[in-house]
Amino acid sequence: MSTHVEEFTPEELKLLELYTTSTTSNVFCLKNLPEVIKGALFSKYSRSTMGLRSLLIKDFISNIESGFSNSKSEKPDETSSSQAQILQIKKAQHFYDRILDNYGDDSIGELGGAHIAFESVSMLAAKVIEDARIGGSPLEKSTRYIYFDQKVRGEYQFYREPIIMTSAYRDLYLNLCNKLFETYKDIIPYLTEQMEEKFPRAEDVPKRVHNAAIRAKVLDCLRGLLPASTLTNMGVFANGRFFETLIQKLGSEDLTEMRELGESSHQELSKVIPSFIRRSEKDHHHNIAFNSYHRDTKNNLKNLCNTYASNLSSKYSGPLVKLVDFDKNSPQKVVSSLLFANSNAMLSDIKNHVNNLSNEEISSIIKSTTGFRGNRRHKAPRAFEHAFFTFEIVSDFGVYRDLQRHRMLTQERQVLTCDHGYYIPKELLGTPQELKYREAMDDAKKAYSTIAENFPEEAQYIVPMAYNIHWYFHINLRSLQWLTELRSSPNGHPEYRSIAQSMAYQISQQFPEFKPLFKYVDFDGYHLGRLQEEIRKEKKMCSNATA
Repeated sequence: MSTHVEEFTPEELKLLELYTTSTTSNVFCLKNLPEVIKGALFSKYSRSTMGLRSLLIKDFISNIESGFSNSKSEKPDETSSSQAQILQIKKAQHFYDRILDNYGDDSIGELGGAHIAFESVSMLAAKVIEDARIGGSPLEKSTRYIYFDQKVRGEYQFYREPIIMTSAYRDLYLNLCNKLFETYKDIIPYLTEQMEEKFPRAEDVPKRVHNAAIRAKVLDCLRGLLPASTLTNMGVFANGRFFETLIQKLGSEDLTEMRELGESSHQELSKVIPSFIRRSEKDHHHNIAFNSYHRDTKNNLKNLCNTYASNLSSKYSGPLVKLVDFDKNSPQKVVSSLLFANSNAMLSDIKNHVNNLSNEEISSIIKSTTGFRGNRRHKAPRAFEHAFFTFEIVSDFGVYRDLQRHRMLTQERQVLTCDHGYYIPKELLGTPQELKYREAMDDAKKAYSTIAENFPEEAQYIVPMAYNIHWYFHINLRSLQWLTELRSSPNGHPEYRSIAQSMAYQISQQFPEFKPLFKYVDFDGYHLGRLQEEIRKEKKMCSNATA
């Protein structure tokens, strides 16, 4: 690509080759630089007449005050004393902090990022981390590909909640969690055998592909036995602004595990992106103010609920997927927005004109904008974000874990309890294992009710994932299209497939004009839904191996 390129000396070009992917192109990436330098560099870039490469040399590489030479991603000089290195790092940090303070606002925190691993955290904690949605990309250990029946040093892997462990409920908690894991482990071989008999391998299906599909089916059925205390691993890549907010949120939680994770996160992230999370330090005035705001707001909302909603019925059971709120003028709003971008008219005038169109014309316009989609990754135009819907959902915690990860929506959940019934896989109904499953669920409810009398929040850890949780989604139509088409795919868990299908169906019933948007929602049922996905993966692996 031909473009004006700044001129550099041979020595400068040598340096730039270390830190940029190109010294000539007008499009290039930074490399071999700490995140804090990238962030500081981009923050100055927005207010400089220089190109990024010139700025890197002038204000960072050549600036003695920056301490750049001592903070590069190179092997430390073994002849330097550790104390001298610490001083140099602090010197560099002060320089970067001052730049970040002077060249931008909170958005500067999005210019640097980090990868962090959360290992051996409870599934309850994983949900709190993933609830901090914008700016972060989490990936959690799967319950459908990994068996959770292993012991480490003779113990099943679940979180020993410290308050419960020092209370009179310690043995009740340990015995119940152990029983849930034992039941999970005991049913695996029986159900595996049943699935293999019910779904024999076809001659043209490789054995490992069939085994993977069977395993996913078995573990999908049994994950409901795992308590919320089950330990999982997750990795998160995010920008500094996300991490700063996450640490503050974790630090303001009531549960001990969350606060400890907040402290550990701050400690470790301070080693790689310290400037981006400094306001989340325990004694920083921003963090103190956040904790005070969070605590006061939470207490006030509890009092308001006691005043205005305490007498309302709480007796309901799942499953439930109910469209509870929408704008009846949604089709007109969407069409007005669709026409706006390619028009010279005022939006208000377009809306007035669209309101006089017939239903057939409205439907025709919407359908014409969706007809070119070739697969679910071809998303509808942004205009479809003008239609909003609120769904109330009651479903098991396992399903919530899957659906909660969708970020482009507003969602709130109630406390995890054993009050709203539980999911039992149809594969267990009428079998000798049904009694084991139900007995474990009933024991969990008794234990939960006992512990919750004094520790309602801590008691959440004992709740098996099969128990229903109550939450809502407030989501725009474009995001709903993505969610329903993704989560209704054949390889998905049958319970969240049912929710996705129900959402698409209810919208299509309420607004027939929107039905064409759900072109790739799969309404079929599958006995061994993961099989085709495993076959596809196998073919891809074979293709790559022979390439």
